[in-house]
Amino acid sequence: MGVVVRVPTPLRRLTDGAAKVAANGSDLAEVIEHLEGQYNGFKIRLVDENGVLREFVNIYLNGEDVRFLDGTQTQVSSGDEISIVPAVAGGQ
Repeated sequence: MGVVVRVPTPLRRLTDGAAKVAANGSDLAEVIEHLEGQYNGFKIRLVDENGVLREFVNIYLNGEDVRFLDGTQTQVSSGDEISIVPAVAGGQ
């Protein structure tokens, strides 16, 4: 079954407009690699060349920020939901 990944609007041009896509992997890093295999250019938008999450991207596993778990090494299970949320800045 794999995991369900919620894709934010700015990345949907990579997924042909799909708001949700399926992916496989035992941890977040593997899921990101799987997404890159399906949608070229996906990985570089989420992690840097060292595999570290980019500052302006927040990723949640079942509603929990992976930065407070194990980052890209966070384990995932079949049926989990991953949400990618671009950081928003602004104000005065």
